[in-house]
Amino acid sequence: MIFGLESIVAQFPVFLAGVVALIVSIGWHEFSHVFVAYSLGDMTGRNAGRLTLNPLKHLDPVGTLLILVGAFIGWGRPAPFNPLNLRYQRYGSALVALGGPISNLFLFFLFGLLLRIVYPVLGPGNLLTVFLQIFVIMNASLALFNLIPLPPLDGSWIALSLLPSSAGPLRDFLQRYGWLILMAVIFLDFVGGVGLISPYLIRGVSWLANLAGISSYLQV
Repeated sequence: MIFGLESIVAQFPVFLAGVVALIVSIGWHEFSHVFVAYSLGDMTGRNAGRLTLNPLKHLDPVGTLLILVGAFIGWGRPAPFNPLNLRYQRYGSALVALGGPISNLFLFFLFGLLLRIVYPVLGPGNLLTVFLQIFVIMNASLALFNLIPLPPLDGSWIALSLLPSSAGPLRDFLQRYGWLILMAVIFLDFVGGVGLISPYLIRGVSWLANLAGISSYLQV
């Protein structure tokens, strides 16, 4: 047998579980943005066919490609909405943005409860157990990462809505250059090993796991 093939075959179910978990989590995240916008009076997402739990409707080609090649990172198509159609004009966009992370936290606690039931029965090596472990870690990570206050992440909408009107220059700067700052931070962290994001994500996931009572079932 070709060197390493046995290991590849053995790990494929875990890889597949990770891909499914990420696609479902991203789809749920983007659906929740559209649902909140719809609940606040904006029909943009619904008219675009995005008010659906079908994750395929929410996938971005490049983000999906990264998932499928095993990068275990990815993103969905941004949820379309028109801030001018929302009730609560001042904070409407922030509420739409919060819908994504909150939905991932909901999945984290829901499937964390399921993990607490399944793990003692099936044990750590069972594929369902592994899927649940990946799923809860992924949703906690998605929620926390998206709260970073830099465009195009959800946290930027929340931060911008909280800035006073006098902070126009800062708002313009973040909207124009925030994504470049985010890309630089991600590169320095995950490629350069500087540790600007990942240590805090790990601590955040660990804190949530302790809160949910599943820390002993996860390796974080």
